[in-house]
Amino acid sequence: MSIYATNWILKFPLNSDVHSDCEWVEVIGQGVPSHIGMPTPGYGYESVDPYASFLPPAVNVSAVDDGLVLRAMVIVKRGTKEVCQEYDNPLLVLSGTEYGAIPFVELHKRICDALRGDSPKLVVEIMDKDGSRRLMYDDGSSREL
Repeated sequence: MSIYATNWILKFPLNSDVHSDCEWVEVIGQGVPSHIGMPTPGYGYESVDPYASFLPPAVNVSAVDDGLVLRAMVIVKRGTKEVCQEYDNPLLVLSGTEYGAIPFVELHKRICDALRGDSPKLVVEIMDKDGSRRLMYDDGSSREL
């Protein structure tokens, strides 16, 4: 059984920058419920949290938990390998508290930055009268499409 629950699936440009020839990838928000790894007696994790090495710290949950509190939000590209519950190279791992407080525009920026990696950010796409197209990046580099 998985510790994750798919909360959402969105499409992002594969390398984070939208242009007329970009490829798209599905990005998945995998929520980890708050009871996963929680040390409260009765949940099976009293002696050890088996997920502590790759998730934010476990949270204590009250007896009246409505199930909406998350321990973590793990954001991955579709097809990211998962080995024994741990994703190989997720885009982002946020605590449930951090995820609940982050504005969408900031979350979007952080996902785009993770998709981009060390590559420069696209500034503009230029389309000439002859139909040729060129991408210009924030480091001064460019490439023809």
